[in-house]
Amino acid sequence: MTFQDKYNSLAAILKKLDKVVVAYSGGVDSTFLLKAAVDTLGTENVLACIGVSSSLGKSQYNRAIECAANIGAALEEVEVHEVLDTKYSANNPDRCFHCKSHLYTVLQNIAEKKGFGSVICGCNFDDMDDFRPGNKAARIYGVLSPLAEARMTKDDIRNMSRQFNLPTADIPASPCLASRLTYGLEVTEQRLKQVEEAEDFLRKLGFVEFRVRHHDTIARIEVRPEDIEKVSTESVRQKIVEKLKSVGFKYITVDLQGFRSGSLNELLTKEQKTLP
Repeated sequence: MTFQDKYNSLAAILKKLDKVVVAYSGGVDSTFLLKAAVDTLGTENVLACIGVSSSLGKSQYNRAIECAANIGAALEEVEVHEVLDTKYSANNPDRCFHCKSHLYTVLQNIAEKKGFGSVICGCNFDDMDDFRPGNKAARIYGVLSPLAEARMTKDDIRNMSRQFNLPTADIPASPCLASRLTYGLEVTEQRLKQVEEAEDFLRKLGFVEFRVRHHDTIARIEVRPEDIEKVSTESVRQKIVEKLKSVGFKYITVDLQGFRSGSLNELLTKEQKTLP
């Protein structure tokens, strides 16, 4: 199927839904989905809802607000307090399930009260084969995944986003801040803030695709392999060490394997990846 074939399939799926609430984060997938929904259904039939909590970085929040405005979509900010749920803050491999459960409960209530027939999310076709506990929450709470249903992959979405001149077309994937905390380390607002400040600093230094993984007293920095030399140069290294220690880390390391999405899942067993 061509990009256009898949987009036509997506449009047909959306037309059947009539009025939708979009679980919106400002990332590549949900921004594209929001644009497609608005273009297909009209602004009056689409409501973007963004979950605002300590796990959403300020830079991502600002980008999301700007993108929604450029698309012309109605946007509602929804406060969620998943960090108060001990099943979430315990930070076991099913953390994302509990996070999405909180969000989807709120969004379904909004949809029901405002007369929107469906809640949809930006899960794409590639996500179906990944370890994503949030997908289980979507199934349980009846949240639909039009991009996956239309068999649109991440590459498809980026390509179509370029055609639509969306500013998110080429941005790196940016999951929530809690995804940086090693499993078993309690999720707290303080630790989320440490990650946010550390990553904001690396972004200001010019790094584009990276993570600061939180291992309690240790910060493990992942950058692209070609950026490892840059992050290790004396002037840059000193600045990073000084900044990350100032936010509370005691030891600062660089992962020589380089950036890879979901690296904290590498140590999970098959059983741990099987949700009850």
